[in-house]
Amino acid sequence: MSRGVTYVRKEIVSKGVGFGSALAIAISFTTHKSIIWAIIHGFFSWLYVIYYALTR
Repeated sequence: MSRGVTYVRKEIVSKGVGFGSALAIAISFTTHKSIIWAIIHGFFSWLYVIYYALTR
């Protein structure tokens, strides 16, 4: 049973990281219109999303 729980947990974490990066890139590109900034913000993903939410 513990293997199933571990698998589900890893699956949720991997999808969360991907969604955070995509969200950060979309917000960044919409705000700054710059691919370079979008890549940088995608690297920081959830940190940038939280920063954006707190400052807007």
